[in-house]
Amino acid sequence: MITEALDFRYLLIENYKKLKMSEKELATILVMDHLINTGNKFVTVDLLSLKMSLDAKEIDEIFAKMLTKGYIVIKTVGKKTVTSLDPLKERLYHDFQITLSKETDEATRTETENCLSNIYEQYETLLNRPLSPVETSKIREWISYGYEDKMIIDALKEALNHGKKSLRSVDNILLTWSTRDDRENEGHSPISEDWDKDLQETIRIAKTPWINKDDEDN
Repeated sequence: MITEALDFRYLLIENYKKLKMSEKELATILVMDHLINTGNKFVTVDLLSLKMSLDAKEIDEIFAKMLTKGYIVIKTVGKKTVTSLDPLKERLYHDFQITLSKETDEATRTETENCLSNIYEQYETLLNRPLSPVETSKIREWISYGYEDKMIIDALKEALNHGKKSLRSVDNILLTWSTRDDRENEGHSPISEDWDKDLQETIRIAKTPWINKDDEDN
């Protein structure tokens, strides 16, 4: 079922030029949509002629062209013949989703690059030197893990307060803070929980009597 969350007429007017529709074709489709929405499920050329100033021959040519392009279909629903604009609507909604996805991806990339630029600038200032390619790669990795730029910058400040300048120290601090946040938010840390399970399993295995007592006596 086609969603009507987006107004079909808005998308059509915004994109008819990309679809290489003329203004007359646009007007015909809009009138057709109006007729369908007001209860005229089977739209004919004669019915369109009653609502438009174009002559019947021109409307017929436009109607045939829209059918050929697959923008409209005439189909049987139950025992009734209906005119449907669903193919055109699907095309417009699909194109809109692709455009929106591209815009969202671009916005995300821009936001990420702005965060990285801010972190690089702060790190180079705090370290009083340019960052190496390995270091910039590590910072990108932190961003991909979901660490916020403020947290990454604060972690370096924390490391410097303890006299440590390596990104390995910063990485350890970020891991510690992340584990702490897990405990506060969920009451446990997935990392420590897994470690505890492994430890318990190790103890269980260590206590398992691998040699049967009867075997020892023999």
